[in-house]
Amino acid sequence: MDHPTRRRFNGTLLAGSAALIAAPGVRAQAAWPSKPIRMIVPYTPGGFTDVTARLISQKLQERLGQTVTIDNKPGANSIIGVDLIAKAPPDGYTMGVVIAAYAANTSLYPKLPYDPKKDLAAVSLIGISPLIAAVNNDAPFKTGPELIAYARAHPGKVSFGSSGGGSAAHLTTEYLKALTNTFMVHIPYRGAAPALTDLMGGQIQLFFDAASGLINPGKTGKVRLIGVASDRRLPAAPDVPTFIEQGIANFTGSTWAGILAPAGTPKDIVRRVADEVARIVRMDDVKARLEGMGTIPVGGTPEEFATFIGAETAKWGQVIRNAKVTVE
Repeated sequence: MDHPTRRRFNGTLLAGSAALIAAPGVRAQAAWPSKPIRMIVPYTPGGFTDVTARLISQKLQERLGQTVTIDNKPGANSIIGVDLIAKAPPDGYTMGVVIAAYAANTSLYPKLPYDPKKDLAAVSLIGISPLIAAVNNDAPFKTGPELIAYARAHPGKVSFGSSGGGSAAHLTTEYLKALTNTFMVHIPYRGAAPALTDLMGGQIQLFFDAASGLINPGKTGKVRLIGVASDRRLPAAPDVPTFIEQGIANFTGSTWAGILAPAGTPKDIVRRVADEVARIVRMDDVKARLEGMGTIPVGGTPEEFATFIGAETAKWGQVIRNAKVTVE
């Protein structure tokens, strides 16, 4: 006999089971992202990092169906912004875009307010932007080999600018000096713009920078582009040979852009963003924009980006120690 109490009990049990079965679906409906995402950029608006972050964030917003807001937090060679990323709640609603300085800072600053290995998680490498070397039009060298020959024959006579002590431009030139056994004098500037101005004016003879900052001055004849610190030529500057082509083996140096999240951010969210970035950088319009900036689109998995950061940290750490690079 089917007792009423038993029917009520069975009905309750079935309802409870149905609720448990439905729970994943309920969670899926409220799954990430259910509110706007904050993307911290540790630099001022308008530069390489900011432009790259905005390009990717706009597409992420379209694909995720949620607003992705850029929050510029410059200062202390990106440390201020990165610290904000590290200390944000690991819920997938705060991430950030960093560049090569992130890897170098581990060696440049012994007392960072965050632990790169414990407090931050790699999400995705967006792209790599090999640096281009520009020289003053009146410089007595017009190619990579001529620069090296002149620097060897006239130690200390070549001065090179950078966008700041410890920047990718500075460390790439120090790496060139080490590989070629040359001595050139470093002149640090507060940003790339004043360094480029002094290069054009003849106050310095050499300046490495991201292609996005030097291609137009090179095309208009304001400076001479003599080489790319990469293993391949750039689509945005196909006539500029690599230094490797010119006989300087293994010489590469770049800035790059990639996304980090606070450590502890759910792995499914981290992988979702990485998957989306991999798709985004291969979109025709995004790929064209990145390549026009002199950036090689990459994408990839969180694990690949973590390995890349480790290699960059080791490489530039060695350069920093060998050249005894310090920052104020």
